Amino acid sequence: MNNTPPKKQWIAILAVLAMTVVLGALILRDKKPAAAGDEHGHAESSHGDAHKDEHAEKGEHAASTPPAKGPHGGKLLKDGNYAVEVTIFETGTAPQFRLYTYVDGKPVDPAQSEVQLSIERLGQAPQDFVLRKEADYLAGVGVVEEPHSFKVNVSATHAGKTHRMGYEQIEGRLTMTDAQLKAAGVELGTAGPAVIGSTLRLLGEVKYNSDRTVQVVPRLAGLVEQVHVSAGDAVRKGQVLAVLHSQGLSDQRAELLAAQRRLSLARTTYERERKLWQEKISAEQDMLQARSAMEEASIAVQSAQNKLASLGSAAAGGSLTRYELRSPIDGIVTEKRLSLGEAVKEDSAVFTVSDLSTVWVEAAVAVQDLGNVVAGLPVVVKANAFDAQANAKIHYISALVGEQTRNATARIVLANPKGIWRPGLPVSVDVLIAEKQVAVAVAAEAVQDLGDRKVVFGRHGNALEARPLELGASDGQHVEVRSGLKAGERYAETNSFVVKAELGKAGAGHSH
Repeated sequence: MNNTPPKKQWIAILAVLAMTVVLGALILRDKKPAAAGDEHGHAESSHGDAHKDEHAEKGEHAASTPPAKGPHGGKLLKDGNYAVEVTIFETGTAPQFRLYTYVDGKPVDPAQSEVQLSIERLGQAPQDFVLRKEADYLAGVGVVEEPHSFKVNVSATHAGKTHRMGYEQIEGRLTMTDAQLKAAGVELGTAGPAVIGSTLRLLGEVKYNSDRTVQVVPRLAGLVEQVHVSAGDAVRKGQVLAVLHSQGLSDQRAELLAAQRRLSLARTTYERERKLWQEKISAEQDMLQARSAMEEASIAVQSAQNKLASLGSAAAGGSLTRYELRSPIDGIVTEKRLSLGEAVKEDSAVFTVSDLSTVWVEAAVAVQDLGNVVAGLPVVVKANAFDAQANAKIHYISALVGEQTRNATARIVLANPKGIWRPGLPVSVDVLIAEKQVAVAVAAEAVQDLGDRKVVFGRHGNALEARPLELGASDGQHVEVRSGLKAGERYAETNSFVVKAELGKAGAGHSH
């Protein structure tokens, strides 16, 4: 049997091979080398352009055909046989435009051309640069501020003919729609005037309010029979904390009972003598003696009652030895120093009760800061261990400076309705020592570090662009903007780190 393929099959195989060769040649011809050079046209500097494809995919304003690279590493703009090379020179100096002119590919004296250059930044009016001849180039007067993200327009008149050229370069920019911002939790704010406070940070500690803290002392020795509360319990004024068996109290109560009975007898005797005297049966002297005895008995009763009152014990009946320790204020039992069956002395502080609805914050003030820190200044107290803060005022500055620390003490009375400010908690105290009105400010949380620059992300249309800032005073809430952003401009205020992360993914950064 003959296995040789028919002639038609051979023709088909040869045709497929021929098509494969032709397609391969076309693919190789269409491949172009990656463009070398500087995205910004910076002479003596390199700016990455790996992010062009990402910008194109995001629909940003990227030039469909980037300008060729010129002899000085800049953008070579051509119109017929005339060309202008635009560079941004920044070696050893602030960024500056430098322009070189060519005719038929050969350098010509830039003085033979009348050249104007302007740039258009996102959301801003065009900026014109005055050009002056220096050596073999035209130098732009003024600094090319960051970011170097703008559209460049060049108008050049040479030999009676005007040439209009330009290009656009994008840096630190990405597109996020309103829906994308909302999904990412990014909220926009508007730069504008604000009052910025100048603050001094002090380190402090939460302490008991000594004006609302009491030590419960028995004032009589005794044996503990009952304990009704423990440390941490909330108590009301007058609530029984513990019960003691006290022989000293028994003696005081017995003295009172004896004085009361003597008073009762003396009162009866006086009434009888007074009646007899009125009936002229007995002498007036007997009546006066009876009245004096009654008054002495009354004084003895009052004295015994005062002694019991000073001990905090009721004068009423019941067991003569039962001594109740009661809370003198509403508060929390912060310390308990007695146990059932324990013998306690009359001067032992067996309970500490503190009203923690207010606490003290005491902070050390260095001597060099005493001229700025005075009573009445507003402060912000911040917990170091968790996220909590409260506004208050300095209540007191100590009159003396510590011999060892060389610090004075500032005291703040802090409301503590929820009990989060616990004694012993370390805190920081920001003291507002001055305020000033600034023309432009942004939220402090909006500022991000991008390379070696502080930036916020300005919003124009759906574009967000990193805007380097020169910052001034800050009070932790807002920060002054001296340059880089104008009043009325929108920017990413909250969760701006999300925008920074997206910018990093897009490779839209800039490195010098």
